[in-house]
Amino acid sequence: MPICILGSHSTLMAQCILQVRRGLHSVGFKVHPFVKEALDNGRPVVALESTIITHGMPYPQNLSTAREVEEIVRTNGAVPATIGILNGCIQVGLQNDELECLAKAENVVKVSRRDFPYVLSQGLSGGTTVAGTMIAAHKAGIPVFVTGGIGGVHRGGEKTLDVSADLMELGRTPVAVVSAGVKSILDIGRTLEYLETQGVCVATFGESREFPAFFSHQSGFQAPCKVQNEEDAAKLIARSLALQLGSGVLIAVPCPEEEADSGQLIEEAIQQALRESREKEITGKELTPFLLQRVNELSSGKSLNSNIALIKNNAKVGSRIAVALNKIQRAQGRRDGPAPSGKAFSAPRPVVIGGINVDFIAKAKGSAIVDGGQTNPSTVRQSFGGVGRNLADCLSRLGKIPVFISAMGKDEHSESVLRYCRHMDMSGVSQLDGHNTATYCAVITGSGELRLGLGDMEIHQQITEQYVSGFRENLCWAPLVCIDGNVPVSTIQYVCQFAREHHLAVYYEPTDVDKASKPFFSDSWRALACVSPNLRELRAISRTLGHPVPADLPSKLEDVVETAVSLVLPLLRELHCVVVTLGQHGVLVCGQSTDGSVSLHPGSCSKTVAGELCAAHYPAIPVPVEEIMNVSGAGDSLMAGIMAGLLNGEDSDTCVRMGLLSASLSLRSHEPISPKINATSVSMEQVQAQRWLATKTWKLS
Repeated sequence: MPICILGSHSTLMAQCILQVRRGLHSVGFKVHPFVKEALDNGRPVVALESTIITHGMPYPQNLSTAREVEEIVRTNGAVPATIGILNGCIQVGLQNDELECLAKAENVVKVSRRDFPYVLSQGLSGGTTVAGTMIAAHKAGIPVFVTGGIGGVHRGGEKTLDVSADLMELGRTPVAVVSAGVKSILDIGRTLEYLETQGVCVATFGESREFPAFFSHQSGFQAPCKVQNEEDAAKLIARSLALQLGSGVLIAVPCPEEEADSGQLIEEAIQQALRESREKEITGKELTPFLLQRVNELSSGKSLNSNIALIKNNAKVGSRIAVALNKIQRAQGRRDGPAPSGKAFSAPRPVVIGGINVDFIAKAKGSAIVDGGQTNPSTVRQSFGGVGRNLADCLSRLGKIPVFISAMGKDEHSESVLRYCRHMDMSGVSQLDGHNTATYCAVITGSGELRLGLGDMEIHQQITEQYVSGFRENLCWAPLVCIDGNVPVSTIQYVCQFAREHHLAVYYEPTDVDKASKPFFSDSWRALACVSPNLRELRAISRTLGHPVPADLPSKLEDVVETAVSLVLPLLRELHCVVVTLGQHGVLVCGQSTDGSVSLHPGSCSKTVAGELCAAHYPAIPVPVEEIMNVSGAGDSLMAGIMAGLLNGEDSDTCVRMGLLSASLSLRSHEPISPKINATSVSMEQVQAQRWLATKTWKLS
């Protein structure tokens, strides 16, 4: 959720939210870094409950559904935050292994408002109910929560006073809940009356005001109002938040049409399950799990299938509402103006400036490519690349969503790029009429080596210094700036001068041999913090600076390292560090030594403090040749992983190994940047779990 809240007291409210978030850590409250990054950067986040996992479905359907629902949220432009309790800590955002732990666990607690103190004090684990999830979501600053169905007044509740805490929570916690209405095992009429008493705004989603009965479109009861689409729902929620009523909003989404046909069968099963629960005197928090399980048995699994389908549908609708609400709040934040400090409340973001390409990758099926005009049997795939885009893609997947500055044509290629890059912030990408989106064709040998590249890259000349200067504020606050060799020389010089004036850490990705030397045509390169060439690009840079270079490059590792070190040393008189990518040999990191390893952290980028120079060789993670699908994005994945580690404040060894993990995943992917890269697959935990080949370090004279 963006920090800027609708209404005239947005600045004060933002400060309060920041204070609340800081205080949460003392009471066993943890926000996953990926979720925190999204919240700090003002991206839409959707909360998801965990009692569906722990009490609502059997294993393994509970786990697969949880993962699929999270993916639906991502696909529709938001960040999922499943909320649960593990070992006495409220977790906002669960990793895959944590989801699996809850899915397999037995006798875990079902946690509502009343249960938090006991569960946390005893160090227990549990699934959060609608009420429990609303509390955690609100404390984390997440305004939209998706679930299956909320609790309500139980049938016969006028005698037993059995009323779900969900209804009370909706009356006192300002979170919008998107559900398929009220669970059909409940008394829907009395539930709506109770919500009215609590002052909860209830709206159906779509054309009808008929309040849905979970598995059925018809309940016989009308909702007070309706919203036609996601935008209308977002406006309603925004107004509720702006008024600071302190109560929630319930958006009731009818189940998918194809699932409504089972409604009558399931209703008959519900009636029988209710009779059995009365006979067995099952009440309280045990009643709902018993009814859901028994209804599933009596309906021969139809209720479970319908339940899964409507949860997925709610996730689609809810994430789109969250995206629409986010746009409203961003617009309101801009109208309200900046905070008194002159800086927005969202955390500073890295900036990536570089190219976007539509790639056509042709990989030969044979080990060798025959020249002379013959057609070589191969597989040809389309993917989306460009060094800048690859870096921004990988950083986004790792939870460090950058401001990405680039240019495309306004054509069919650009539309497909935007569809593919929905997980990225593409608002800094200019679409220009009369220009072609950059295209690139790579010919790769059967062993995975790049043999030939062809490209139409003219659009990259439109990433001008005038266009980039429109992002001065982003550049000023950026913890790190990365620029690739596709960008015009004048733009690179502008960014370097800007970095010198504002003491920014700028990383240069050379892109290829012909573009590697662009910053080195003038003194601009002295403002860089780091460059990341391969050995051929490093030789080209040294030649441009007038240093002696070898005519031939070695292939044996010891000779490769010796050659790289000799070419790097003159650069380290000005640069903080040089990262030399060595393909299958791994990476050579050269720079000042800190605590026995090479420092990657540029700090203020001061070059006045002399330290001992070292080079450290990190071997690559071995990937069998037959598993290598694409080499075009491995180097970019390596650098993005390193930068993500730097932004996390990790030590240099961890940063490099995060980069190597990212690179190994991309080598196994048809896409330049593997979709499997995320904050879980590339993390401190994965670094610690991996068996690494020994790193070797040399002192440089």
